Amino acid sequence: MVKRIIYPPVWLLLGLIAVFALNELYPVARFTSLPAQLAGGAVILVGLLLLVAANGLFVRAGTDVIPFRNVSSLVTSGVYRYTRNPMYLGMVAVLLGCAITVGAVSALPVPALFAVIVEARFIRAEEQMLRSLFPQDYPAYCERVRRWL
Repeated sequence: MVKRIIYPPVWLLLGLIAVFALNELYPVARFTSLPAQLAGGAVILVGLLLLVAANGLFVRAGTDVIPFRNVSSLVTSGVYRYTRNPMYLGMVAVLLGCAITVGAVSALPVPALFAVIVEARFIRAEEQMLRSLFPQDYPAYCERVRRWL
């Protein structure tokens, strides 16, 4: 298995830095307004709620939040009934909300790029690992619940 040195929260931090740097250095066009800022704030809040809810379910299940470490159970309840990756989805929402809030068109691709990176670096390998750890339950779960939404 490939050792992951940069964990998803670090990628989130890099994405946030990119959003704010693009806003300051290369905004292209702006769409700042109170409604956009309120919408961006709401998307950030949804993202944070997803992160907190998913983390709480992992803690209750006694399994590690850090990818590829101490996986002891398959969590399929709560927000995991709607998406297999609520933590990653929450991070994408935080990035999208920040991009909307700053109002720079150049920041809008950052959340999509983040999603591509985490899917390639983490999600695919996590799914493979979960298939091997839970050979009956995980494929059945994948049939019921989509990867993102």
